[in-house]
Amino acid sequence: MNIAVAQSGGPTCAINASLLGVIKEALKVPHIGTIYGSVNGIEGIINDHLVDLKTAIRTNEDMELLRQTPSTVLGSCRYKLPEESENADVYKTITECFDRHDIKAFFYIGGNDSMDTVNKLSKYFKKIKKDIKVIGVPKTIDNDLCETDHTPGFGSAAKYVATSVQEIARDSSVYSIKSVTIVEIMGRHAGWLAASSCALHANGEEAPHLIYLPECEFSIDRFLRDVGEKLEQYKAVIVVVSEGITLGNAAETEVHQADGFGHLALSGIGKQLEKIVAERFSIKVRSIELNVMQRCASHISSRTDINEAEKIGSAAVVAALNGETGKMMAFRRILDMPYTVVIEPIDAEKVANKERFFPKKWINYDQNNVKDEALPYFLPLIQGEQIIKMQNGLPVHYKVGNILD
Repeated sequence: MNIAVAQSGGPTCAINASLLGVIKEALKVPHIGTIYGSVNGIEGIINDHLVDLKTAIRTNEDMELLRQTPSTVLGSCRYKLPEESENADVYKTITECFDRHDIKAFFYIGGNDSMDTVNKLSKYFKKIKKDIKVIGVPKTIDNDLCETDHTPGFGSAAKYVATSVQEIARDSSVYSIKSVTIVEIMGRHAGWLAASSCALHANGEEAPHLIYLPECEFSIDRFLRDVGEKLEQYKAVIVVVSEGITLGNAAETEVHQADGFGHLALSGIGKQLEKIVAERFSIKVRSIELNVMQRCASHISSRTDINEAEKIGSAAVVAALNGETGKMMAFRRILDMPYTVVIEPIDAEKVANKERFFPKKWINYDQNNVKDEALPYFLPLIQGEQIIKMQNGLPVHYKVGNILD
């Protein structure tokens, strides 16, 4: 039998580690022949654009470089697999590709929309009595997948966000004048990543002084009151805002084109708040949008995150060989201290097209910060540093062209 693996959705620091986990586990199994990589997610299956990963990734050095390389070396996509009733031909095309290459297991590394593809394909294969296992491997910096304690990619992004906010706080503290710095963090509907900046409080940092999440109703008047109160306490106020908060007027936030799943790309809330604060207080105000740096800052990735990403990719292969299909591999936390998790398969249908929000119990009464009760959740996920191979003072990455050319 042969297997295929694909990557989908937004890039992360950990998605290639999950790919490596699939490859390394498959190499242990004598009856697995070719390990195909599908270029640009499920589109590679539809277009029969597959590469032989055994040929592309040959040495231990290749594997180590792949592990430390951010983004998706197989490319990605934002393709929404239609219902079979809407387009049966695409399902036949996918099946023909699998038959042509004798692919008996397919591993899809992605978020909740990717789990929709896992769910649809596994049901279709069962319906036509085709023995092809389909397993989802989670990833997203948004940490918004249901049925799992956390997602690969989130820990590294959280580590980068907290570190960046700390460095911003150091930078803003050197002047004698009052200032406000607003840091805009990714998170369309779920505020996990913005909330993770509270990890700084575990080290006695006052910053971020205010944190605003999309799980709470946002009020400009209350926001300005909060900022004013903090300016009475601190010379330099650091505010973290999730990109998904709204000002009550859609025109206030810059909205870009939707992807194939109907998700709008948001940005600009930080800049809008910068203008509002500057007008009210007549002080130095700046806004900083961390943007895509949150996703691929592998130079400060979490070793825990990368290790877990590889393990969950490996576990997906084991699950398929054990007869599982239509599942997503998930983390179940046993203990915060010592940090202990297990990996288990759960129905992809429970994850597909759903979102998990930051718990209200961890948001303070004024809805402008995160309680310390959240720290035992966040801190284990950002532990450890990767030993990064360097060349000429810069990180070395596995070249995408090594696979795609």
